[in-house]
Amino acid sequence: MSTYERPFLVSGRNTIIHKQKKLDLVIINGDNDPVVIVSRTGVKKFDEPVPANRVEAKERYMELVDIGSSDVFGESKTLLFVQALNNKEYKIDYSKVGTDLFIRVHQENYI
Repeated sequence: MSTYERPFLVSGRNTIIHKQKKLDLVIINGDNDPVVIVSRTGVKKFDEPVPANRVEAKERYMELVDIGSSDVFGESKTLLFVQALNNKEYKIDYSKVGTDLFIRVHQENYI
């Protein structure tokens, strides 16, 4: 077992909890879905080039989170909830890409 501790937790079937302020989470859902970044200030669409590997991501103070990988959820998700460090829970609805409802605040205070 590795001693590597991930900067996020997986909760339930579709919730990710961001837990380290020094690393941003770059969430990849599938090949055709837009990439999302979770920072200490919130969640938004990621418009920069995605880091090619874990080493490049660490240099940019990021962590790649592939939703479809077996150590996260094992499949792509249509609906994803993210608890960010700014004390808000965000709802990411991949069925509404391109609209204002794609990323929105789900709960103002989740703690």
